[in-house]
Amino acid sequence: MRPKELVRSWVDAFNAGDADALAALYHDDAVNHQVANDPVCGRAAIREMFAEEFSAAEMVCIVEHLFEDGQWAILEWRDPLGLRGCGFFQVVNGKIVSQRGYWDKLSFLRQHGLPIE
Repeated sequence: MRPKELVRSWVDAFNAGDADALAALYHDDAVNHQVANDPVCGRAAIREMFAEEFSAAEMVCIVEHLFEDGQWAILEWRDPLGLRGCGFFQVVNGKIVSQRGYWDKLSFLRQHGLPIE
């Protein structure tokens, strides 16, 4: 699967709140670094991260732009509450090996009525 296609599948799984389907898209040793948080290393830890996040807030990813450059897919997104962000996905042999995400954590926490860490 090409990086752009894989990220489309990632968005579908994310919007379904399916941590197992998301985890299946990652390499065993993948790193997911949402820069507002510490990096999460390994498929099992990434799955747990998504499961915890889905239990805390209803999240929706609306694709604004999706680009591909070699091994990389670049996603610009928004959500229904007005939050915006972007993600960079490095895909090797059909699996995400590295992901970085940039978004406003304070706005997210406030919009969802979550405690500010």
